[in-house]
Amino acid sequence: MMVGITIGQTLWGGTWGVYPAAAAQPLQTMSDFAAHPAKESILLGLQKGYIWKYPDGRFYPDKQIVQSQLVASLVAIRGVKETAPVPELPVGHWAKGTYERAQKAGILADVKIDPNKLLTKEEAAQLVFNAWKPYRGVKMKGYTHTGALITWGWMDPAPAGQPKFREDLPVSRGDAAKILKFLYDDKLQIELGEKLWREFHYSLNIKNGILSGKIPSADKNYYINVQFFMKNNQIVGFENGQSFTVSLSNIKSAGFIVMDRRDSTKSISYNYPNLPNLNWEKTTQKFS
Repeated sequence: MMVGITIGQTLWGGTWGVYPAAAAQPLQTMSDFAAHPAKESILLGLQKGYIWKYPDGRFYPDKQIVQSQLVASLVAIRGVKETAPVPELPVGHWAKGTYERAQKAGILADVKIDPNKLLTKEEAAQLVFNAWKPYRGVKMKGYTHTGALITWGWMDPAPAGQPKFREDLPVSRGDAAKILKFLYDDKLQIELGEKLWREFHYSLNIKNGILSGKIPSADKNYYINVQFFMKNNQIVGFENGQSFTVSLSNIKSAGFIVMDRRDSTKSISYNYPNLPNLNWEKTTQKFS
């Protein structure tokens, strides 16, 4: 169960006090979102504990989300435990604990703290980019937060007939659930990718001018690949589960990637630019 879930349930539920855990309510109670376009995203969020129902057991997917609700979900997905001061909220304020975790994680950078504020696309997108900066970097230059998040594919564009990147449109709880699913999935992909890269890196061995190692195996949803860039401009590649031996006298550099086959997202990527030196550089795909 994610950190801060009790507070988060309070914030998402819209009751400004602590009440018994919403997760204890039957998950199959989804009378107000069973036919909603965000149904699958809502279900995942409820199951994983980063979004919550109201005390009456309803989700209200078309309600406009408030700042504290989205902040609570971002804190939960990030798994933030440490805190930093938030002097804008007095001691005893119902949202103070969540906001202190968000402050520590950088989620509140350049954000005016107002737990009850109804969020527009731009305000929600800024919180998302703040939360995801450690994973994907900063937003694309020349874009608003809204435009960058829509371009990345994690926020729906404005309805047909309107400017695509309208920053002033409201964000519903259903909209937020869809965005949060992208974040949850991306975090899992990155964490798995990092694990697989470490397995690969620690398998590397150099002996008598020969580099050997093994590509880790993963389930069918993930494609793992290492490419060796040769001095004759050829490329030699190896994939999931394969072992390899290559002569270092013929190699200039190498690259390692883990890709999610379902959406072609590069979970992680690393380069080895100066073989036979095994020093690496992280080149995981960024927003920009």
